[in-house]
Amino acid sequence: MSQAKVDRYKAEKANRKKTMKKEKIKGTFAAFCGTVVCIAIVGWIGYSAYGYFHTKEDNKPTQTEVNLDALSDYMNTLQTAENTED
Repeated sequence: MSQAKVDRYKAEKANRKKTMKKEKIKGTFAAFCGTVVCIAIVGWIGYSAYGYFHTKEDNKPTQTEVNLDALSDYMNTLQTAENTED
């Protein structure tokens, strides 16, 4: 081994604890971020499903008023027309 390689190995060995600690922190941070993203996605899907299924359950019939006066008048004119033809 050349002297440069030996010096590099010694420097790596001296800083090994710091390097391992940094790598462990990076791994923990990545796992934490991944967990937060997964929880957010699952929460969003759950919220969307809850809203979707509860809007279908709330289908209460609504009463709508319809003015049938024009239709009644038309039917009456047809009936009077039939009576006059007889």
